[in-house]
Amino acid sequence: MIAIEAQNLGKRYRKAGVGAPTLREALKHTFRRKPMEDFWAVRGLNFAIEPGRTIGVIGPNGSGKSSLLGLLAGTITPTEGSVRVAGRISSLLELGAGFHPDLSGRENVFLNAAILGIPQEDVRRRFDAIVDFAGLREFIDMPVKHYSSGMYVRLAFAVAVEMNPDVLLVDEVLAVGDTAFQMKCLDRIRDFKRRGKTILLVSHALETVEQFCDEVILIHKGALIQRGPPSEVIFNYLKSYMVRIGLLNVEEHGTREVEIRAVRLLDAAGHETVVFTTGQPMVIEVHYHANHRIEKPVFGFNLKTGNGIYVFGSNTQIAKIPLETIAGDGVMRLTIHPLTLMAGRFFLSLAIHSWDHSVQYHRQEDLHPFMVKDDSQHKGLLHLDTAWEHRPAL
Repeated sequence: MIAIEAQNLGKRYRKAGVGAPTLREALKHTFRRKPMEDFWAVRGLNFAIEPGRTIGVIGPNGSGKSSLLGLLAGTITPTEGSVRVAGRISSLLELGAGFHPDLSGRENVFLNAAILGIPQEDVRRRFDAIVDFAGLREFIDMPVKHYSSGMYVRLAFAVAVEMNPDVLLVDEVLAVGDTAFQMKCLDRIRDFKRRGKTILLVSHALETVEQFCDEVILIHKGALIQRGPPSEVIFNYLKSYMVRIGLLNVEEHGTREVEIRAVRLLDAAGHETVVFTTGQPMVIEVHYHANHRIEKPVFGFNLKTGNGIYVFGSNTQIAKIPLETIAGDGVMRLTIHPLTLMAGRFFLSLAIHSWDHSVQYHRQEDLHPFMVKDDSQHKGLLHLDTAWEHRPAL
């Protein structure tokens, strides 16, 4: 049995968009010599997903991820090929797209459910659960045009997930709302997984994708590049693919008298990966080649968050581990144990320079992305060892 199936699926648009905003532009498009170019958002997609699987869809912006979910949801009509989804679908794509701003939250619950094809009796039976999940009971009879964006999203999500779908399509929903609501959303997705629902999750939060998904699909320029285990596909995406297509702010320079030839990130078992766990070791191997004899070189590194916040940096000079000389090939191995970073995306920079810092032999800035997952409920950037002690009042 197949829950979702796509065969030679494709969607074509015109690059300049549909229609023209002015009469002048409409006439220009009518009498122009060259025809407008076609743009394929997705093309030639073939895959099948079994019931009860949670599949992540990743890729750079504009790769076709949202178009794919729209095709599966039926909100976009394919240009070629076919798609089949078995059972009731709940789509968390453009949350609140079916809401009318002048209607109240209560009225929009029924309107949105009708758009999703849900019978009114089902909505009435689940109405209190929808409102409670959204946390909007005191605002439910207010026109939604007065809602904040967070309130809007919470209500739309609550409608979608309370309707007991067989297939749940999620597009970056977990990037909105406050932390408490995001946790409620994740708990509901966990519940869907336990109940054997089929879930397709599009997200740039790769640590979430790695944590929740059974498989991951990598898409770029509308084509399916890779499908496989989350860590394997995310490794390919971060390690080589994102760098190759220039999504990272990479800077690399130096005299190359000593050159970094390869970098390997290893987990506790010695496996190369870009997904690490808080509290476990992270090993960095720097494979280098010195073109001639170098006196007292310094190896250094630093870590930054995904939005560029400097977390930590050190080198062999600061650590009082002097190297007298290097020549030819060698490996510098750095172990971080335990890794105290909390869940998130990070960038590793590496450098080899002279003892007096006057010569940069080779520096790689933000060239090595990785991510950290953490199964605890702690929050923040770093995990701190803590001890609680209670003393009753005298």
